[in-house]
Amino acid sequence: MFTLEVKKISIIATLALSIFMIVGCSSDPKKPSSSSLNVDGSVIYPRKNGKYSSYYVNKQNITNFTYGRTPTTNEIKAWDKDVMPDGTGLPNGEGSVEQGDALYEAKCSMCHGDFGAGGKGYPVLAGGQGTLKNQLLKEGDEPPHRTIGSYWPYASTLFWYIQSAMPFNHPKSLSNDETYALVAYLLSINEIQIDGKDLDEEYVLNREKFLKIKMPNVDGFVPNVDGDDAKEKIKEFLSNSEKYGKGTRCMSNCTEGKIPVVTINYELKDFNPPLSTKRDLAGDNGSSGTSLVSVEEKIYSETCSACHANDALGAPVLGDKDAWSEVLKKGVDVVQKNALNGINGMPPKGGNMDLTDEQLKSVVNFMIQSSK
Repeated sequence: MFTLEVKKISIIATLALSIFMIVGCSSDPKKPSSSSLNVDGSVIYPRKNGKYSSYYVNKQNITNFTYGRTPTTNEIKAWDKDVMPDGTGLPNGEGSVEQGDALYEAKCSMCHGDFGAGGKGYPVLAGGQGTLKNQLLKEGDEPPHRTIGSYWPYASTLFWYIQSAMPFNHPKSLSNDETYALVAYLLSINEIQIDGKDLDEEYVLNREKFLKIKMPNVDGFVPNVDGDDAKEKIKEFLSNSEKYGKGTRCMSNCTEGKIPVVTINYELKDFNPPLSTKRDLAGDNGSSGTSLVSVEEKIYSETCSACHANDALGAPVLGDKDAWSEVLKKGVDVVQKNALNGINGMPPKGGNMDLTDEQLKSVVNFMIQSSK
């Protein structure tokens, strides 16, 4: 399997270019030294006459930016949270499987289905163990299933992701105890043991027990990049094509008798309304102390905007007159009923089950009026 789990190191889509540069372009049979390679294994060419290889180097020194604002200290603290496999960043707290079951039902099941079985296009969270062993499939083979129990090498990723990005419509809203409870529940439905013990309903997960978790696929990632020498390990691995596949380079008719290259069918170019660089909600007006943001707009921002501000997700975007005109052909009552009960990829109440029916109807009316 060729997948990387890396601490504080981002390896993006330069891999294909790196392989091309190392394997396909160099006529020098000698292997470059580790110090002459980028972290992704590609060769570092010298810069001469203002050029890097065949390309000019951008020498602009831009320091005065006009977009956005400097984040506050608390905003940085809320964003800059990591939980590492060795326990670094893992907070104190505790939560039981039973508590996690209740939280999952209230905040997660409308998207991820009962017991993590998936639904409405959202990821399956449980099962699939053992399906990653053979990824070179033949006709009739069961494809790999990437779930928490089958794929992730460290439970620290699970804790961090839940607390940073979930629930989808209200991220960073879960306490440490709630996150521990959800992690305990998700591990239990994946039948993962901790220190040889099954996670029954009464099992309480805390920091001490968390550090004893060993995920089923912990040894399934190549290369092993744990430790302070992770950067050198990655360089060494990616600079040697013998370690991850070899074959004849192909520049034409490459798909004959082979699996074709996957291309992007739908490229996102146009957005209606246009994307905005503004990130702040309207603040206080500075005189009366009353907020300029209505209750409905606040709920929309917290619960609905994740889908209704992005036309790539298929939901009618706030302010898109044509899209909402089409939706309203069903009638306002039907639109409100669909919002309450869910439809297609939209979970009931947008996934926020704390909203009353009247609150949700008010938000729907706000979206309708804002899109006329």
